[in-house]
Amino acid sequence: MSGSTAPTAPAEAVPQEALLRLLAGLEPDPAAGAGEAGDQTSEFGQQPPGPRLGIGMDSCVIPLRHGGLSLVQTTDFFYPLVEDPYMMGRIACANVLSDLYAMGITECDNMLMLLSVSQKMNEKERERAMPLLMRGFRDAAEEGGTSVTGGQTVVNPWIIVGGVASVVCQPSEFIMPDGAVPGDVLVLTKPLGTQVAVNAHQWLDQPERWNKIKLVVSKEEVKEAYQEAMFSMATLNRTAAGLMHKFQAHAGTDVTGFGLLGHANNLAAQQRSEVSFVIHNLPIIAKMAAISKACGNLFNLIQGTSAETSGGLLVCLPREQAAKFCSEMKSQGSGFGGQGAAGGAWIIGIVEKGDRRARIIDKPRIIEVPPRGSPAANQDNSTPSPAPSPNVS
Repeated sequence: MSGSTAPTAPAEAVPQEALLRLLAGLEPDPAAGAGEAGDQTSEFGQQPPGPRLGIGMDSCVIPLRHGGLSLVQTTDFFYPLVEDPYMMGRIACANVLSDLYAMGITECDNMLMLLSVSQKMNEKERERAMPLLMRGFRDAAEEGGTSVTGGQTVVNPWIIVGGVASVVCQPSEFIMPDGAVPGDVLVLTKPLGTQVAVNAHQWLDQPERWNKIKLVVSKEEVKEAYQEAMFSMATLNRTAAGLMHKFQAHAGTDVTGFGLLGHANNLAAQQRSEVSFVIHNLPIIAKMAAISKACGNLFNLIQGTSAETSGGLLVCLPREQAAKFCSEMKSQGSGFGGQGAAGGAWIIGIVEKGDRRARIIDKPRIIEVPPRGSPAANQDNSTPSPAPSPNVS
């Protein structure tokens, strides 16, 4: 899909307060006090009893009129960020499903696909790329135990891909993202650095940009990091979602376009208890921290604001359960293309009493996560080499 790649960050933007209030059916004036945390009646009108979640988190939770069931639904889309259209389809699907997985939901009843075909592509390019993209999306949906039953396709200046995921379930099947308490531990289930890896790979053919980072990374290391980022983004967070129930997770979110700190702040603000999240460790795809530092303020990976796509789950777990969660993630993990060297999860911080905000300490510990298939990964974990994606030639 070369020649039609738009900005690599997901299509997420900081919401405007007035727009959120209008969408929620509230009066435009925030001073009126309607729709504050816990005021579910004013925000949702007359609704059946049950847990509710509206604008601001990963998925909406709407109690249904029958049988004590709830509808949990999400939608997301973004621009292509990898060259392989099949893998891009898988990544897009994994990214949509991740919003359900962030709430501990492991089953999805239905998916729709949203696809914008670039008007800059000629007929031959469309015939080659679009079926592969749709196939990747469908295959990832089937891996997640669901199916794609429809959607919408339009012609646009850019390729855009995404979808909608829906499930009707019992309240016991999801974990509301508001139960963190002081003493909990923060766990992350995928390494950071996908945006850095994707951009660095693009810079291999841009000498003026490559010259800025060539002293801290080799071309081979960039190619390995790009493959790791691609396979990581294409891996479903479904295993982690199931383990959230087994190990009594108190809250969770997925790390995407706002970066680790942005999503940690969003999750902290949602908590019923007065807590803060303090992040001490940053698991990062090997060499991506060095590239970020060499690029000044371009990514701010160490600061936690570098965008991720289809990132891992950030989960609040009881202290006594966190290590068990990480161990089982490693033993069960079999991400797309083979499991990475360090396994599936890292303890990155703690929950303490505070003001519902998140922060990264001044000098966090950087955990270099070796790309799967690399010599360092093979030394730590005898796993298969990355599986090739379908031929796009």
